[in-house]
Amino acid sequence: MRITQEGLDLIKSYEGFRSTWYKCPAGVWTIGYGHTAAAGPPNYEPGRKISKDEADNILRSDLAKYEQAVMDAVRVPLSDEQYSALVSFCYNVGPGTFRKSSVLQAVNSKRHDLVPVRLALYSRGGGKVLQGLVKRRQAEGQLYISGMDNSTVYPSTEV
Repeated sequence: MRITQEGLDLIKSYEGFRSTWYKCPAGVWTIGYGHTAAAGPPNYEPGRKISKDEADNILRSDLAKYEQAVMDAVRVPLSDEQYSALVSFCYNVGPGTFRKSSVLQAVNSKRHDLVPVRLALYSRGGGKVLQGLVKRRQAEGQLYISGMDNSTVYPSTEV
């Protein structure tokens, strides 16, 4: 599986493009479309600038790690949309948090109806609720649900 264009666009829209290194709300040095040294090279270099094309290449390279983390952790069949939503989530929170998340527990328990609710629980950065993360989790939830057969979608109030 590979992330869909819709999933890639979701990541790019919520990460935003920055040509120079900056500290994200969680205090991590970031460049391009949310690239951090935790994903691999390039590492933080003060004053370094990158182009959008370079940022696209870095993002595609970074995504291989997160796509693999999702494939390794998920034990049930997924649609392309569901997979892409989970890759976006994993890219944002990291593979360690993804593997321990209640989101993954809901997916592997085939409680797909709970996934949007569980995604919404991960809206903090630096200890604070961030509106950008609230909106991103809603978008990921919508993308996840869009990949479900309508006959299996039912509301849930469970968290």
